[in-house]
Amino acid sequence: MAGSGMTEDILGTAEDWFDEGHAVALATVTRTWGSSPRPVGSQLVVRDDGAFRGSVSGGCIEGAVMEAAARAMNEDTVHNLEFSVSNERAWEVGLTCGGTVHVFVEPLR
Repeated sequence: MAGSGMTEDILGTAEDWFDEGHAVALATVTRTWGSSPRPVGSQLVVRDDGAFRGSVSGGCIEGAVMEAAARAMNEDTVHNLEFSVSNERAWEVGLTCGGTVHVFVEPLR
């Protein structure tokens, strides 16, 4: 897909938003096993007003990651998230072959 996370400057966006006075959280895929729509190192940046750029899953777990990002900003905490599905449930959440995705979420300070 043109303009997807591979060409986006996620860290630059995070820095710009932070410099503008926004609370910002950064989510990074740290480990995968089995089906994973995005590779290790993929990032999502979330701003305090809900704006976001990037992707950690192509959409299937973004909502839960964004909720964790909001908690990270509000509570000044980090979160190690694990999303794992059985092959039977894989299609429901978008991990079509089953698998596990680990995402680290941190507020920028």
